[in-house]
Amino acid sequence: MRLTRPFRRLGPAERQVWDAYPTGAWVDLRTGDKETDDPVNGPAWGPDRTVRAEVIAALLLGAREPEPGRTAGLRLAGARVTGELNLSDAVLTGKLHLLNCHLSEVVSLTDATTSGVRFRGCEMERLRAARCTVNGLLELDGSTVRNGIRLDNAHVTGQLRLSRARLHAPGERFRASESWLEDARRPFTAAEMKERGLGQDQWAVWAGGLTVDGGAFLRDMRVTGGLRLIGAKFHGGLYLQRSVITATGSHAVQADFMEAGAVEFSAGFTAKGTIRMRSARVNGVLSFSEATLEAPGRTLHLSHAQVEELIWLPTSVKGGVNLGYSRIGVLFDGPASYPDEVRLNGLTYEALRGRWTVAERLAWVCRDSDGYRPQPYEQLAAWFRRIGHEPDARRVLLAKQRRRRGTLRPTGRFWGRLLDLVVGYGYRPWLAGLWVVVLLAAGTAVFAAVPPAQIDPDEVRSFQPFVYTLDLLVPVSVFEQRGAWEPVGWTQWLAWTLVASGWILATALIAGAARVLRPSAGS
Repeated sequence: MRLTRPFRRLGPAERQVWDAYPTGAWVDLRTGDKETDDPVNGPAWGPDRTVRAEVIAALLLGAREPEPGRTAGLRLAGARVTGELNLSDAVLTGKLHLLNCHLSEVVSLTDATTSGVRFRGCEMERLRAARCTVNGLLELDGSTVRNGIRLDNAHVTGQLRLSRARLHAPGERFRASESWLEDARRPFTAAEMKERGLGQDQWAVWAGGLTVDGGAFLRDMRVTGGLRLIGAKFHGGLYLQRSVITATGSHAVQADFMEAGAVEFSAGFTAKGTIRMRSARVNGVLSFSEATLEAPGRTLHLSHAQVEELIWLPTSVKGGVNLGYSRIGVLFDGPASYPDEVRLNGLTYEALRGRWTVAERLAWVCRDSDGYRPQPYEQLAAWFRRIGHEPDARRVLLAKQRRRRGTLRPTGRFWGRLLDLVVGYGYRPWLAGLWVVVLLAAGTAVFAAVPPAQIDPDEVRSFQPFVYTLDLLVPVSVFEQRGAWEPVGWTQWLAWTLVASGWILATALIAGAARVLRPSAGS
């Protein structure tokens, strides 16, 4: 067993850590007093609780071998770790578990491969773990990270745990320090800096391309800044119940192209900033139940996404919602769940859940700030037809035609109003029958009181006011009453009105029937 110490001198706490590593035993430097042991007070801890980061790194990099029959590991509680803990590019076989420790400088696991890393209830400056592979658990439960976390393109084979963590976007010091890779011959442009993750002043977690095989538990977090999860994969789901994210930029969560088994922005989750999940894919439930969402412009951007079930029942929403061109299996929502602006054009769904009236659904599909869009009406009508509610489907399509009328020229609007009045655009054909009854009754009464004059006095005929009125209404004379009798006086106007009404009713019925029977083209 190699016992050589690569350090001239070890402090009392370091000596305990050095001796305990081969067996993986715990070294607990806490006093038992909660206030004193709070790692926020770590800068005041003395030499008996101080361990240099280089000592920890040396142990993890093989300065001591495991004791036969034991599993080596560094397990340390209540220590002040000074200096940068740099484990970049390393392959670590021993686990690293720090509890209630204060780490004054950066922890770097960039391009490292580890068997498990845990920082529980710690005060940390910054964690860099880009392209890191963690074969097991990566945990920062209850920890405070003052200058952000980098996990871009990292791979965690176990769980990712950040529950009760306090995270802050990096300050000016780290924005400047991470520009050292810049080529002096060709300085980065602003777009390149953004692409490479330099100058991440608005992101508390920079984790584009992150893969987590187990669940990602980020419950009860308090985040100042945003979560950048573009292209991340959470096979076991992403859970942010009761977390509060206060964006310092425009986005609280940016998760375009993300894939997840389930996503929970629920149970008291609060976001002040946009949640953007464009082209995301959720194979289970995406829930906003009891969430509070607020953004100056758009609070949710979920366009071009695929979601098995969307539960959209937030407690409060301030800002627009975009669900355009997404494919949702089950949409569970409520009438009070949406703001004034909702983009639904291109949205398709297989089922709707929630307590809605037809009138409320109609108000829902017409909230697009871009004006009339036919597809949301067609989709809603198709849903009503699929569940056997044909009258509701017709009501939706009638509302669609009425909304479309406002986009037409004056002649089109006039003809549309006429179609609506006479037959309800073909979706209310019974209106034509009602008009026929009213006109027949009026004509019969008038012509019974003021009979028309017979054109050929020598012809023997008996006048029937009802049959005469009906013959005027029918576009083509059926009962040969028009040519036999001539209305007198002011009743001529009534006769002309009946003839014109008959043509209008027939034309409207034909046009309405053609509109109903014609396959929908989104007109």
